[in-house]
Amino acid sequence: MSRILIAEDEPKIAAFIKKGLKRSGFTTDVAANGNVVLEKVLAENFDLLLLDLGLPGKDGMEILREMHQQGSALPIVVVTARELEPIDQQVFRLFDITIFRKPFLMKKLLQKVRELLNAESVNSELDTTE
Repeated sequence: MSRILIAEDEPKIAAFIKKGLKRSGFTTDVAANGNVVLEKVLAENFDLLLLDLGLPGKDGMEILREMHQQGSALPIVVVTARELEPIDQQVFRLFDITIFRKPFLMKKLLQKVRELLNAESVNSELDTTE
């Protein structure tokens, strides 16, 4: 079963995402502070990160930079209401980060999560068969 970290500081949005993911069979954990998110990502074993950019503590862009510096290959879906700067969009494309603008359709988010996790499982299977 895939484990997903939901990095979201709005309790209603976090609960909505968590409920949708759990209904689809995913195990979830929620963190509302960027410092906690980064600690969890680096110390625990997650299969995917759903990241809001506007977190207290470290914001989402800081988390992305630090994850990159640590060599993390964790798939990331950014869920944000923030207007993105062109440089942010370039960074997201460079690291193949998917962006969902709030409000979003849960059906579309679930589709993307499944797609990313299936790609990850295929890649890990290829790694073990070589």
